[in-house]
Amino acid sequence: MDISLIIFAHLAAIVLALFIDFIVGDPENWPHPVRFFGAQISWCDRLFNRGKHRKLKGITPPLFLFFWTVIASGIFIYFCYHLSYIFGIVIEGLLISTTIARTSLAKAALEVHEPLNAENIDGARASVGMIVGRDTDALSKGEVTRATVETVAENVSDGITAPLFFALFGGAPLALFYRAVNTCDSMVGYKNKQYMEFGYCSARLDDLLNLIPSRTTAFALVLGYIHKSKYTLKEVLSIVKRDARKHPSPNSGFLESAVAGLLGVRLGGVNTYKGVVSHRAHMGNPDQELKASMIKETIQIMNRGVLYYSFFILIGGGLFVALTWS
Repeated sequence: MDISLIIFAHLAAIVLALFIDFIVGDPENWPHPVRFFGAQISWCDRLFNRGKHRKLKGITPPLFLFFWTVIASGIFIYFCYHLSYIFGIVIEGLLISTTIARTSLAKAALEVHEPLNAENIDGARASVGMIVGRDTDALSKGEVTRATVETVAENVSDGITAPLFFALFGGAPLALFYRAVNTCDSMVGYKNKQYMEFGYCSARLDDLLNLIPSRTTAFALVLGYIHKSKYTLKEVLSIVKRDARKHPSPNSGFLESAVAGLLGVRLGGVNTYKGVVSHRAHMGNPDQELKASMIKETIQIMNRGVLYYSFFILIGGGLFVALTWS
């Protein structure tokens, strides 16, 4: 198939995937590839995360998932396109839709906002505890808001724009591989005794794959919301430049600092994980008090950023197709 036809198919599949996610989201009882990824990673963990050479053995989860996501799904999609070009686009769109989670991320954030806005702090703590890894039992109202805003900001790239970025170049197989690596990182990419060596490959690969998507997503978030922010483009970008690299992740800091700058709040600070206190660098300036309404505002920032990012992908891909069409 001609390269221009391939990119056109990817663009059409991306549009379909965004539409499916907007309408359907992630129904709980539907089969989902992330559950399959998790089962494969757990199997590799049990089998290989023992004895010597754990860092070398740590290549097994991404390697096994590369086979399933790139090779196996690539062969399957090839035959779908062989049957019908339209059928291939539909199947790719369905598969790509499983790698993005805009609807479910917004829903999870709203499930924190609702009890928090109703002054039900215990309900808000329980809801935010479902989407963050930190201890939430003693969080104040402002800290619940901060945890939710940080999680939404960080996951805009992981759960939405990065899969779309890879789908443009490699269709569903590459989007699925990205999602698989991201799942590897979330399951074994910890800096503790159990996973320091075994999870090294997964963590570094996830960092590498997110280098471009995280930075371009941060830019899209700023462009998409700057006209509604109280702050100027120069002010927000200066905060990103100042604070982004303070984050322990080489990528998440760009997203969190962008949202902090747009909202005029300070993110980061003291978090507790299973009773262990962790000090995170601050992102942004404390011009505004963290309040429940900022959760909804962060969802708006996410939605506008995703819209801009999708527009950039479609325009860029469309120009490529137009220039290479023969």
